[in-house]
Amino acid sequence: MVCTRKTKTLVSTCVILSGMTNIICLLYVGWVTNYIASVYVRGQEPAPDKKLEEDKGDTLKIIERLDHLENVIKQHIQEAPAKPEEAEAEPFTDSSLFAHWGQELSPEGRRMALKQFQYYGYNAYLSDRLPLDRPLPDLRPSGCRNLSFPDSLPEVSIVFIFVNEALSVLLRSIHSAMERTPQHLLKEIILVDDNSSNEELKEKLTEYVDKVNSQKPGFIKVVRHSKQEGLIRSRVSGWRAATAPVVALFDAHVEFNVGWAEPVLTRIKENRKRIISPSFDNIKYDNFEIEEYPLAAQGFDWELWCRYLNPPKAWWKLENSTAPIRSPALIGCFIVDRQYFQEIGLLDEGMEVYGGENVELGIRVWQCGGSVEVLPCSRIAHIERAHKPYTEDLTAHVRRNALRVAEVWMDEFKSHVYMAWNIPQEDSGIDIGDISARKALRKQLQCKTFRWYLVSVYPEMRMYSDIIAYGVLQNSLKTDLCLDQGPDTENVPIMYICHGMTPQNVYYTSSQQIHVGVLSPTIDDDDNRCLVDVNSRPRLIECSYAKAKRMKLHWQFSQGGPIQNRKSKRCLELQENSDLEFGYQLVLQKCSGQHWSITNVLRSLAS
Repeated sequence: MVCTRKTKTLVSTCVILSGMTNIICLLYVGWVTNYIASVYVRGQEPAPDKKLEEDKGDTLKIIERLDHLENVIKQHIQEAPAKPEEAEAEPFTDSSLFAHWGQELSPEGRRMALKQFQYYGYNAYLSDRLPLDRPLPDLRPSGCRNLSFPDSLPEVSIVFIFVNEALSVLLRSIHSAMERTPQHLLKEIILVDDNSSNEELKEKLTEYVDKVNSQKPGFIKVVRHSKQEGLIRSRVSGWRAATAPVVALFDAHVEFNVGWAEPVLTRIKENRKRIISPSFDNIKYDNFEIEEYPLAAQGFDWELWCRYLNPPKAWWKLENSTAPIRSPALIGCFIVDRQYFQEIGLLDEGMEVYGGENVELGIRVWQCGGSVEVLPCSRIAHIERAHKPYTEDLTAHVRRNALRVAEVWMDEFKSHVYMAWNIPQEDSGIDIGDISARKALRKQLQCKTFRWYLVSVYPEMRMYSDIIAYGVLQNSLKTDLCLDQGPDTENVPIMYICHGMTPQNVYYTSSQQIHVGVLSPTIDDDDNRCLVDVNSRPRLIECSYAKAKRMKLHWQFSQGGPIQNRKSKRCLELQENSDLEFGYQLVLQKCSGQHWSITNVLRSLAS
C-alpha cells in the first residue's frame, strides 16, 4: 500500500487577457489529504481540521468578492482568438497517457486521446488505429513449441464480459480468439454486454456480429442485460449461454497468443475437475506494447484481493518451465469444464458487482476435491487499466464479498479477514446477504476445512492466531488523531487524523508486539512492521529483524491504559509540536498518565 501525503497547497493561476494591459492573478487555496487520493484505494472521508476550515472561510470571502471579476475574465477568454498550438498542448503534459506515447500528436489529437483515456482507462485512441490482427511476440517458454497434444480434444466456448468497452479493443479480443484458436476446437464466441451505454457497442457491434455469422451461422452469440448485473453474474450469464463441453470466461480486453488452447483443453480432458488459468502478459495501457510477465501462481491477501505469487518450490524442483503451476486461487479469467462448473456451484451470485469471486472459486474448488493450475504454455495478454473510470469505488463490494467468503469457507480463520479490513467480528454493520445456500453447498460437496487448505495448498500464507486486539489506536489527549505508519519511505510512526484505513491498522499480539500497517499476507512478502523503542524514539522496524537483534519491541498495554515498553519502561505518549500538521508528535518518555484505546479487543489485554 502506497501512502502519499499532501499538505495544504496554494495554487496561483494567472490569466492573461488578450487586448488588456494588465495581468490578473486569481489565488485559490486547495486542501488535499492523501487518504482520499486514488492510490489509497480505500474510501472513508475524515472530519476536516478546524484550522483549515477557518482558513477556507477567509479564502471563500475573497473569492466571493472576485466573482464579478472572474465572470469578466471568462467572457474575455471565450472571445479571445485561439492560441498557438504550442500553448494548447500544455494542459495535457501531466497525464500518464503521454509519458511514453503521443509526443508527435497535434493538440487536437492529444485532446481526443485524453478524452478517450479518461473514459476507458486505456489508450482507445491508439487502439482504434491498430490492426485487429496485429502480431504478438511468442512469449511461451521454448519447450512449449516441442510439446504434442492429443488429436481429439473437447471444443470450447469463449465468453467475453464487457460494459462500455472500446469497440476496437473488444473486436481485437474476438479476432485474436478466432485467429489463434484452432477452428475445430472453437465452437462459439459469446458476448455478454452488461448493459453498456456506449452507442458503438450496439449498432456497430451488431453489424460486425452479423457479418461473421453470415459466414459461420450462429458462431457469435450476444447476451445483453437490461440492467447492470456486475462481473460475477455476467460470467454466469455467459456460462448459461455456452454449449461447448468447456467454457473459457474472459475479460473483453485481452489478446490470445499462439497455441493457448491445446495445453488447456488437454489438462481438462485428463481431469475435468481442474480449473485452468493461462499465464498473463500485460498490454500497456498507454502504448499497447506487450510486456512479458514472469510465470506466477495466483493467490490472495487477507483482504481477499487477488495477487500474483512466486511458483511453489515443488514446481522449481521440476526444472521444467512448461510444467503446470499449482495455484491456490485465480486472478479472474479461467477455463473450466462446463458441467463440472455447475456441479461445483458456479460463482456465488449472492456476491455484488466485482471482487472476491475468483478467490472464493479457488478456495472452494480445492476444499471440495478439485484443483487449480496456471499453464506456462498458454499465454494471454491483458490490458491493465490505468483506472476504472466508468464504475464506482469497488472497495465496499470487495469487502462485503470477502466477508461472505470468510463466513462460508474459512472457519476459525474468518477472523483474519475481519482483522485485515479492520471490521468488528461481532455486529460488523455490513449486510452480507443470505449465505445459507452456500453453506448447504459446502456440506453437500463434503468439503475439507480451511486449515487443510492453508496447510496443503497455500502454506505460504501467514497465520495470525496470536492477535488479541486490532483496530485504530487513539490517545485520550487527542481522540480525533490515530497512530499511523507515516510515509512508506520512512520508519517513523506519526499521529494523523483518524480515517481507519490500512496505514492506521494496529494489531496487538499475545507476545506483546504492536504491528502497524498492512498484515503481511505471505512469507514471500516483507514482514510486518513492529513498534520499537530505538534510542528513546518510536520507530517501525520489520518484526523478524527487531526480534533477531533483540530490540525493544515488547509493550505492556491494557485497554484504556498506558503503552509502556517492557524493557526501557518508557511510555508511548503524545507531545505538542506546533510545527507538525496536526500539532502532536509521538514520543517515548517517562510515563505521565496518558491513556490509549484500541477499537476491537478479542481477548483480555493483561499488562
